[in-house]
Amino acid sequence: MTVDEGRRITITAIAQEAGVSVPTVSRVLNGRNDVAPQTRERVEELLRRHGYRRRATRPRAGASLIDLIFNDLDSPWAVEIIRGVEDVAHAAGVGTVVSAIHRRSTSTRQWLQNLRTRATDGVILVASDLAPPVHAELRRLNVPMVLVDPAGVPNLDIPTIGATNWAGGLRATEHLLSLGHRRIGFIAGPPRLLCSRARLDGYRAALDAAGIALRDELIVPGDFYHESGYSGGAALLDLDEPPTAIFASSDQMAFGAYEAVRRRGLRVPDDVSVVGFDDLPEARWASPPLTTVRQPLAEMGLLAARTMLRLAQGEPVDTPRVELSTDLVVRDSSAPYTSR
Repeated sequence: MTVDEGRRITITAIAQEAGVSVPTVSRVLNGRNDVAPQTRERVEELLRRHGYRRRATRPRAGASLIDLIFNDLDSPWAVEIIRGVEDVAHAAGVGTVVSAIHRRSTSTRQWLQNLRTRATDGVILVASDLAPPVHAELRRLNVPMVLVDPAGVPNLDIPTIGATNWAGGLRATEHLLSLGHRRIGFIAGPPRLLCSRARLDGYRAALDAAGIALRDELIVPGDFYHESGYSGGAALLDLDEPPTAIFASSDQMAFGAYEAVRRRGLRVPDDVSVVGFDDLPEARWASPPLTTVRQPLAEMGLLAARTMLRLAQGEPVDTPRVELSTDLVVRDSSAPYTSR
């Protein structure tokens, strides 16, 4: 290969042939030590084989970035995931770019366009469907991907970080059953999300194990936000035979259910027990403090960032699918059933 031909070889082409990201090749060229030895050798061998010549222009500074993508950013649980990602990124000297695509195709196209113009180490997508065109474009750009709480059944070749949502739904319902409640209302999350379906399945499994028939009128739809918790709680409390306890599949919906209880002149937990899911920081400061299933959101973000950085350095991931444990945190919003 002549020198002129070598000059036409791009970092992108080297990255594609090596099966790594563009930032990884850049790190090798810059002599950085945060690249796995085998990956460094493979990239250096390709650079020599193709006679790559660095451009005379000064390399762009601060190119180490993590792209963290949410559908929306108007939920406290998003802040917890960001906190976990940022802890790892800061320790590694990597910047974090947070974006919300609002499930709109125009937002997704704009984000992909922005991604093409900057050197990112990898992408963490939260509670998102990875549409085939987006997946294909990220693969074409050799950008490592990690999914947190995937919306649907995840692609086996993309690492995913989740929580034991089914076990959490089961444990929350078992807790209310142990207190003597038999009519337990359930406020569901968006059915498109895998975590929502798992929490509902856990609720169903607990009732079935206790020999209690599932009643469709006790299951109402929600979207994880306060308003749907209020409307769902109101619908349950307005039944001819209202539930004595409500399990809301997010803390925010549980707080909405609190308001529905209050507006009917009732009290939590004297008249209606309420259990949530997430254990957001405000759960302990609610009135009364909320019994809830702790989802390790910050830890999920932390592990996702660590996994993504390993991929960016060309290192293998031992376990492509990780589910972190959920735990029931009992506070003052749940109490034994008493007939009225």
